[in-house]
Amino acid sequence: MSDKNIENELGLLLKKLLKERSISMRKLSELTEIDTATISRIVNGKRKAKPEHLQKFSKCFGVPISDFFIAAGFQNEEKKELDQPDIFMSVENIQSLLESSNVIENKFSIGEVEQQLANFEKYVETEEGKENILESFTDKLKKTGSIGPFINQLKDLYEKFRFKKGTPKELVMIGSALIYFIVSVDVIPDYIFPLGYIDDAMAIQIITNVLKIKS
Repeated sequence: MSDKNIENELGLLLKKLLKERSISMRKLSELTEIDTATISRIVNGKRKAKPEHLQKFSKCFGVPISDFFIAAGFQNEEKKELDQPDIFMSVENIQSLLESSNVIENKFSIGEVEQQLANFEKYVETEEGKENILESFTDKLKKTGSIGPFINQLKDLYEKFRFKKGTPKELVMIGSALIYFIVSVDVIPDYIFPLGYIDDAMAIQIITNVLKIKS
């Protein structure tokens, strides 16, 4: 599928919504704070929409953001890469995918995830942190649909944390990955489908790799 056709799908969706709601492009511009000329170019397939544009369209029309991401072609473009069996085996592969993606605007680095994990370690050592993991993990897992190559790793880490299978330091490291998955402070927002959980997967892989080295 060409970029032009992908953009036309988004344009058709926007035209349909504008007609149904009797909203002009100028009015949509006021509601979303997106320049009218930019909206016109997106609708006519002359410009690729950014994730923040899609988020604003979703909020304005009350339509699931996944509909806009699919229409814009983000799902189709990245799904092929994510279907590769080794994508979650290497943090370097994950970073390479994100850096080459048009979905993430800011430069992504493994260091950001590692820093966030380090920040969470102190929280995991508290009773509040431990209770948060034990009480919130299952609910967050359900929200993801329990789908993804990293899910089994995630469940294994949770079982180790739950039954204290590891040294105190190992359990703190495992807990930091679980907290990263549970809380909403991701380096990559979860609403960006299907990339939203890749940094969670990376966090899990980083901890798993460290534990393998230590064992």
